[in-house]
Amino acid sequence: MDKAEVKKRVSSDEIISLLQALQDEKYAAFQRPLMPTVSPDTIIGVRTPDLRRLAKNILKTADISAFLTQLPHSYFEENQLHAFLLSGEKDFQTCVQNVEQFLPYIDNWATCDQLSPQCFAKHTAQLLPHIEKWLKSEHEYTVRFAIGMLMRYFLDDAFSSRYHKLVASIKREEYYIKMMQAWYFATALAKQYEATLPFLLNHKLEPWTHNKTIQKAVESYRITDEHKTCLRTLKVAVKK
Repeated sequence: MDKAEVKKRVSSDEIISLLQALQDEKYAAFQRPLMPTVSPDTIIGVRTPDLRRLAKNILKTADISAFLTQLPHSYFEENQLHAFLLSGEKDFQTCVQNVEQFLPYIDNWATCDQLSPQCFAKHTAQLLPHIEKWLKSEHEYTVRFAIGMLMRYFLDDAFSSRYHKLVASIKREEYYIKMMQAWYFATALAKQYEATLPFLLNHKLEPWTHNKTIQKAVESYRITDEHKTCLRTLKVAVKK
């Protein structure tokens, strides 16, 4: 390898120093209430555009292998940066391996949802078995991530109603799983309305998730007024 191509290996300590240099205390104060599952002391306060730029620069100039294996991280922004770094990985097999290593350490909805590997779009057939495995995980955010991947990559050309059944069959009480189920079905109503409506008509979802799906769909600009009128009539009573 040419010396010009050799990248410096960066550690977590070096990453933390880079993150602290981007700290915005006011933004940290704003973020903390939005992350109830994250210890406030671990939030440095780095804005998302700055994290994206840092990730892009690191991918170009540094060897991140050490950082990716130094888990768990100490700070929320380390996890965010980790998600952005994995999202930029171009090799599918490498990406999946690193994603599976990282998923058990995700402890909040933001990091979970920021993890969106670009290379997955070109490898949906290879990705699907991994999603089906992640859906069965005991870990809340692994399940949320799996549903999110179905929502992102399997509601268009790769769509099958089988995926609706997979998501509807998840019976979990964790808030962030139920919210992602609702988000999935609301998005499905926008993209695959005729195939999705029966899941509401036939009450295939838990009542809370059923109603949250309708709420999100009614708030969406991608769903017609006619469909919204129909959906409003389908709300169900939720036991308190």
